[in-house]
Amino acid sequence: MKNLIAAFCLICFYSAFYPSYAQKSPIYDRAEDQLKNTDTIPDFRSKTNKLKLTGVIYQSDGVTPAKDVILFIEQPDENGDFDLRRAGDARYVFHRSWVKTDEDGRYTFYTFIPGNDRRYNQMQQIFPIIKETSKEEVQLESLLFDDDPMLTKRCRKRLAKKGNTERILTTKKEDGILVATKDIVLSDDTEATK
Repeated sequence: MKNLIAAFCLICFYSAFYPSYAQKSPIYDRAEDQLKNTDTIPDFRSKTNKLKLTGVIYQSDGVTPAKDVILFIEQPDENGDFDLRRAGDARYVFHRSWVKTDEDGRYTFYTFIPGNDRRYNQMQQIFPIIKETSKEEVQLESLLFDDDPMLTKRCRKRLAKKGNTERILTTKKEDGILVATKDIVLSDDTEATK
């Protein structure tokens, strides 16, 4: 019993002097004043399935463009693997990018179609996080691709039942590059909807 009390006291003492900090979101890894409404993900030029992901972010009324909203994305590579890198003690996903909407709420990413990881039955996905001025960041549902062979009829039915088929991107070829449009409507309670 004495050992248990001593261990508890040691843990409390350690916690008081060495508080644990929550891991900082990757959305803060780049200074806000460096962000533009267009950005290119690393390795874009070397990829075969190049993608231009573009759209408008609207205020909660669905009509008024949302200016100065930060949109961050990260994604796996063409094989469905996350290329993890280190910067000091921090780890990060190499294929990531940030934009900040212009006065018309517009944004554009130049990226590529991610692969699916068949080992873990993962679909092709892009993972977005959105950050409005003076609000906490919000992780949106991952963006999926309409022509992904792993997006089965069963998956589509589940998405339709939940009412979130808007997260499925449809691509079309324009000037030798695939283009997908994704508009986002912010909600009043900080969560973003599609």
